[in-house]
Amino acid sequence: GLEKEKAAEDIEDPNAYSIEEVKQKKEYDRIMKEAEGKKKKKREELIALKHEFLLLIQKNQELPKHMQLHREQYEMDRRIFEELDRQTAQRIQLVQKELAWEREKHLIGLQKLRNQFRESLEFETVVHAIQSDHQISTYRLLAMSEKYYQERPSWKKTVLKGAWKEAEEKIVRETRRSHDRISEGQAEKLKMSEVQKPTAQYIESKREQIRRTVEKSHQVKAKIMKRKSEWDELYKSKPSDDYENLKDVEDIREAQENMGCYELKTATNYRVPEHKCMNTEKKVMQLASLEALIHKKKVNMNKEIMSLRDLKASIIDEIKCLVQELKSIQATLDLSEHLPLPLIPQLHPDEVPEKKFEYDSDILLKFKEEQEAKAKLQEQMEESPSSHALRHGFLRAPSIKEIDPVAQVAGAHPMKAASSTVTEQQKVFEIEKAEPTEMELEILKREKIKNLYLQETLIKKINALVINFDAELRFLRHKKLKLDVQMKSADLRYITWYEELLILKNLEKHESLLQERVNTLTNEQEAIQSKLNSYLAQMEDRKCEIVKLQECENALCANFQASLGEGNEFAHFLTKVLKKKIKCMEKKEVKREADEDDKREEENEESSSGIDEENSGSEDEVFDDAVCPKNCNEALFQNTIQLRQKRLDIEKALTEEKKFAANLRKKCNALSKKAKVVEISLNTAERELETFQWEKQQKLNELYVVVPLKLHQVEYLVNREMPSDFSQALVFANKTLEYLRKRIVDLRNEKIMQREIYKKAQEQHKQLVQDKKEMEIEIRRLEEKCNHLMMEKFGGLVDFEAVQARSVNTRMEELKVQIMEKEYEHSQELKEWEKRILDLRQQLMRLTKENTSKLQQLNQFCLEKQQLETKLASLKNDLGAEFQGRRTTDIKEKARLESRLKHMAHDTALLREEINLLSRKDGCLRELALLRRKDECLFLQPSSPQDSETPAESFPVLTP
Repeated sequence: GLEKEKAAEDIEDPNAYSIEEVKQKKEYDRIMKEAEGKKKKKREELIALKHEFLLLIQKNQELPKHMQLHREQYEMDRRIFEELDRQTAQRIQLVQKELAWEREKHLIGLQKLRNQFRESLEFETVVHAIQSDHQISTYRLLAMSEKYYQERPSWKKTVLKGAWKEAEEKIVRETRRSHDRISEGQAEKLKMSEVQKPTAQYIESKREQIRRTVEKSHQVKAKIMKRKSEWDELYKSKPSDDYENLKDVEDIREAQENMGCYELKTATNYRVPEHKCMNTEKKVMQLASLEALIHKKKVNMNKEIMSLRDLKASIIDEIKCLVQELKSIQATLDLSEHLPLPLIPQLHPDEVPEKKFEYDSDILLKFKEEQEAKAKLQEQMEESPSSHALRHGFLRAPSIKEIDPVAQVAGAHPMKAASSTVTEQQKVFEIEKAEPTEMELEILKREKIKNLYLQETLIKKINALVINFDAELRFLRHKKLKLDVQMKSADLRYITWYEELLILKNLEKHESLLQERVNTLTNEQEAIQSKLNSYLAQMEDRKCEIVKLQECENALCANFQASLGEGNEFAHFLTKVLKKKIKCMEKKEVKREADEDDKREEENEESSSGIDEENSGSEDEVFDDAVCPKNCNEALFQNTIQLRQKRLDIEKALTEEKKFAANLRKKCNALSKKAKVVEISLNTAERELETFQWEKQQKLNELYVVVPLKLHQVEYLVNREMPSDFSQALVFANKTLEYLRKRIVDLRNEKIMQREIYKKAQEQHKQLVQDKKEMEIEIRRLEEKCNHLMMEKFGGLVDFEAVQARSVNTRMEELKVQIMEKEYEHSQELKEWEKRILDLRQQLMRLTKENTSKLQQLNQFCLEKQQLETKLASLKNDLGAEFQGRRTTDIKEKARLESRLKHMAHDTALLREEINLLSRKDGCLRELALLRRKDECLFLQPSSPQDSETPAESFPVLTP
């Protein structure tokens, strides 16, 4: 039967819950319901605890004061509050992080608005008077851009102070160190001088003498050189005949430029001076300097106004303190004796414009309320204009916090002080219920008089502060009005200069072309002139070379004539040999445009050479120059051949020099022509530039210039009336006009004075010429007398400067001193060696004596041995028969003693040889031999006489 039932409709709603979601929602609702129940239960418990806590606080307050608990004693665990504060701070930090982007966005927008509308303004303040309606406002200035300071870095120049002091201290320190070093050096010298011996002192004195002699000669030479340099400078400073005083020339030039020539700029013959030519760059700098000057003046005035504002703020603070003091004084007086308190002035909102941008939470909340009120008014009054409401909202009166928070605190403080004084008076009145005595009444009366005087004094002081401030404000206001007039005239001048700048910019391109052309032609002229000067210098060098070659040729001819002698029969033949040409020298004709002297010399040379060539050519066939004729001197013939070769070389070099000089002359002529063309072009370009400057000046003259004048300054009258047209008038400064009038009188007086000076100068010149002649005569007389005395005394003229400047041969003297030092050192060394030799000789003598005593002792032992042997020999032969057997120990001992005796004999022989050598050689060799043999067995001797079998003759006896 299920097939007959109606099928369930599909759920097409996307927001519909599924079975699982319904189950989850029921579970979630159940959990939330349980949570809300727990929360409600906890809230009820908290409310109950809160009521209980409030009851406890109320009971605590009802208890006596000494039994009450403090607020801190209610805290059971301080960490709970710390944890709550920490959680609150974390939440605040989280909110700040969430709103950081929005906050930064709004801060950047606010900063952009400030930079656009506020930061560019330097001053925007109005200062109001206290008792009047006078006020003064600062100039609304924009900050100067950095381009002016970049173009004119001198405007930001700073001077480093104290650098000269550091330098001076450094110099003082260095001088002290040098003095210390000098003193140390002198102390060391003194110590050394004490130690030095007479010879060293003599050497040192010799050195000092040489040094003094050299210094003296150097001083004399320096004195002579100084005198020569002074004479040279004196002769150099001697002016030439055409000398002109530079000061007079400068005064004349300045007079020509600045005095007596007042051509109008509108005149046709007016020419713009070079230093007054204006271009775009100069005009831009002029405008920049004017703008900077205007800005500087306004900034200075604004600073004075701001200092006046600060003065007002300080006066307000002082008045507040005085009013507070006045209130405390009036609290001790009766109400009938109170004078009216002066009003405390307040700063207007436009006097502190910087506080417009200061805000706090109260101001923001108030602003929000005003915005909501405005929105409600706009909804209610849709048809009425909303400008009044907006104006009312933005131009609201500032609150006490906005005006001056210090005033609010100062206003609250007097109320507290007054209430405290009242309570104190009540306490005093309650305590002092008894009637005052006469002394107390007198004291109260004096206090009352004193307080009345202080009350009047304080009120007068407050009024004086207010009056003085208003006077300062009015004075500064008057000063600012004068500056306003100057600033207006400066603005007018700035406008005029800007119009001139526009004209100069339009004409700048054409002027730059003309100026560039003039500069190009000037550079070209300078290059041509330098090249021409170099060519002229080369020509002078070539002329000198030509003159030298000609002198060489003349010297060669003179040498040839001298070699020929007088009456030589082969003179004609040798002259032909000398003048004969080996190779045909073709001479090219050279165009010359030099001086007439050069032309004449060249013509004479050509004519003489042509005659010689003709003569030589006509007789070339007659003689042969290769063979020396008979009876002719062979050496003279060969000398003539050599002279001919030298003559040909000289002629060849002379021809080349002349060709080179001719080429240089051609180049100089071409450059001279080119220089003339360039000079003409340069003059034309300069005239064109001058004409252009005049046209530019005429265009600048067409501009209107505002000149503020007063009626008493106008002296241009027509028929004793002021004309309506001032186009023909000339604006001229009174000071300049008075200066010109005064200059006329000054020039007349100066002319008379200059004439007198000229007469005196002429008389002085005549006197100086006469004195010069007399001095020359005196100098000649003294020179003749000096020469005569020198001839009588020395037999010739002596150069006293050379005699004075003569110095010792320092090198030779130094070598002599070095020789003395070496000799002294060698003598000291010889003394040491002699002393050492003496010591060694004494030691040798001592050793020899010891050796002799030892030998004598040895000789005595040998004699004793011989005596003992003879005694033994005289005894019976059978004695000791039992001991006649040979034992091994005796045999070994005997062998040892024999070898020892042989060794001693050998050493004795060696000693004898060495003694012989030492007796013939120097004591040093003796010492060395003795020292070498000192450790040998010189002093060895047998242990007993019985052990020695060596005869006594084997031991030599040494005598000293």
